[in-house]
Amino acid sequence: MKKLQVSGKTVEDAVKAGLAELGVSEDRVKIKVLEHPSKGLFGLIGAKEAKVELEVIPDGVEEGMKFLLEVSAAMGLNVTLERQDEDGIVKLDIKGSDLGLLIGRRGQTLDSLQYLVNIVANRHSDRHLRIVLDAEQFRERRRKTLESLSDRIAGRVAKTRKEMVLEPMTSAERKIIHSRLQNHPEVRTYSQGEEPYRRVVIAPK
Repeated sequence: MKKLQVSGKTVEDAVKAGLAELGVSEDRVKIKVLEHPSKGLFGLIGAKEAKVELEVIPDGVEEGMKFLLEVSAAMGLNVTLERQDEDGIVKLDIKGSDLGLLIGRRGQTLDSLQYLVNIVANRHSDRHLRIVLDAEQFRERRRKTLESLSDRIAGRVAKTRKEMVLEPMTSAERKIIHSRLQNHPEVRTYSQGEEPYRRVVIAPK
């Protein structure tokens, strides 16, 4: 944690100077008064200024973003992050070139990074954080692909009256399939198997 000792005529002056130097607001620091000001003899001799110590309180999301930038740099990628807070979820959109390496096959690398970023962020937070990573609108493109797959397989199952088992997917991807077909008049869905090989089954009603 970053600490800074600052002096000033009053405790308030010292705190203000410290906040300005750190570039944070008062709610982001712990304040410890090390010395109170004293006027000294005749208000001149031996006068002491106030001295305070400011300790920056880590921000979970910022720590997660820092970790992600470090990992990206280690992968040889120069990226920037756009943050969006929405309905209790923090969305981080990764911007840069050659992001295919970071996304990975069917988003597996992106999902792994998301898992690690959440661990780092929550380790530095006193409340639960949920962070979602995206790059090159992969999440939206993947959702549309899975919905199209759902419709196609559901039509085949309705026609043949034989259930079909899909490839292993993450819980988020399985949720997209289940949601897409939950009101389908001719098929039903359920999951089977253990993680990370859990699959969606589309079966006739």
